Amino acid sequence: MIKIDKAVLLAAGRGTRMRELTADLPKPMIEVRGKPVLQHIVEGLRDAGVRKFLVIVGYRADAVQNFFGDGSRYRIDIQYATQVTQDGTGRVVDLARSFAGDSPFVLAYGDILVDPANYERVVELGDDVEALISVIRGEDVSKGGAVFLNNKFELVDLREKSKPGEATSPWYNAGLYAFRPSIFSFTAKLKPSPRGEYELTDAIRELAQSGKKVQALELTGEWADVRDPETLAKLNAL
Repeated sequence: MIKIDKAVLLAAGRGTRMRELTADLPKPMIEVRGKPVLQHIVEGLRDAGVRKFLVIVGYRADAVQNFFGDGSRYRIDIQYATQVTQDGTGRVVDLARSFAGDSPFVLAYGDILVDPANYERVVELGDDVEALISVIRGEDVSKGGAVFLNNKFELVDLREKSKPGEATSPWYNAGLYAFRPSIFSFTAKLKPSPRGEYELTDAIRELAQSGKKVQALELTGEWADVRDPETLAKLNAL
C-alpha cells in the first residue's frame, strides 16, 4: 500500500450553466456553505495527508491564484499550470506530467464536493492497483460516465453520457481518482471524442483494457456536482 501526497485539481472551467454567477469567478470558486468549493477540496485532501498540489487554472485564473497563493496559509505547497485551450480532461492531465514525476497522485474535479472521509480512502493505493476510480449509485448516467465493473469491483468499461437504449450500469463516475504515472502514456495517445474533446475517461478505459488493474471505490456520504444554480441553492439551503 502506498500513501499518496500529491494532488492535481482541475479548476480551469467557467461553468456556463452557472450563468451570471461565473461572470467574474471560475466555477470552483463559487461558495458553498461559506467557502469556495475548491477550498473544501483542498482542505479535505490536506487533512488526508496530501501536501503538494497542482491546480490547473484557465478562466479567471487570477481569482484562484489570489485566493490560495502558494498554499502556505493552508500549510501546503501549491503550484499552478494553465490550460490554454479548453479541449478536454485528457489534455489537462498531461499538464501534470512533470509535477507527478514518478509519484502517484490524486485527481479531483474542482466542482465536485464529497464527504471528506472519502479523501482518506482515495490517498491509499494498493500495490497491485494502477488507478482508482470513484463511483456512486443513483445518478443519471446520461449526464456523465457509466462505470462497468466485474465481481471484484474492478473497471471493465467506462462510457460517457450513455444514450437511451445503450447498455447501462448502476455505477456513476464520481470524479475523484488516483493514478500512477502510467496514465500519461494513455492520455498521450488520445484521439478526439465525438464531441471534439480529449476525454480522460477514454484513457482510463484503455488503461483497464490493457490488463492493468483499475479499482473502483464506492464513495460514502454526501456527493454533489455543483453544476448549476439549482444544485448550488440546494447545497446552501442545507
